[in-house]
Amino acid sequence: MRLLAHATALALCALLCAPATAASATTRAQVSTAVVYGYAWADGAGALRLTPRAATYRRPLHRFTALAGARPLRLSYTGAAYRRVTVACDLKETEGEVAIDGKGRGTTRCTTDDLADSLKRGPVPVRVEHRDGRAVTVTEVLAQPSPSRVERGTLRWAGDSAVLFTRAGRTVRLGHTGAVSFSRVTRGCGDKWLAGSPVNAGRDGLGRKPCTAADLARALKGAGHAVAVQVDYVPVTEEVQQVWEVYGDA
Repeated sequence: MRLLAHATALALCALLCAPATAASATTRAQVSTAVVYGYAWADGAGALRLTPRAATYRRPLHRFTALAGARPLRLSYTGAAYRRVTVACDLKETEGEVAIDGKGRGTTRCTTDDLADSLKRGPVPVRVEHRDGRAVTVTEVLAQPSPSRVERGTLRWAGDSAVLFTRAGRTVRLGHTGAVSFSRVTRGCGDKWLAGSPVNAGRDGLGRKPCTAADLARALKGAGHAVAVQVDYVPVTEEVQQVWEVYGDA
């Protein structure tokens, strides 16, 4: 009889305890899943990088602003769900028609290959649910344009279309796309940094010769150290729009 009672108790425990264990695991998963807003940049194969931003929504746009003390996140997006604001996954722009829900979040279901294509074109405004270093859901949003800033400092190549800009002892990591403008003081766009006489320098020492993003990458890589520049960049998106080579004291 004691054996029968013991077996019955075990069976009851299996029935009653299992749901509690499952609920506990679900609760832990929910607690460990975080949500951040920001501009996502490609950061190697299958990974994105963003600095968390504060987001306020006023239909249909989100307004991103800086968060004090926010540190950049690098997240793998392999296996993540991707939602776009465009009505088709392969569109570069909305083309006047958007697919968003009542909270301004994209609703078009796309793949991680589509996300990789989006990131190749530049920073993507997103809402990301992530856990343990991996993005669970990446949702595109429509973002209000942010103002740019023009400053002088030094620039160093950081790989993967990224640069390190230093000013007044503070260094920030910035991204750039193929659309970035590069103005040189040298005679040719393919010259080494500050090579030869500054035939294309203005009175303020800034370059005047228009060159391309590829020329900028080649010049920075060739320099191998931080160089004097003036940059036009957007702090919220962390995107460089234009770089001027500087001749003389920066």
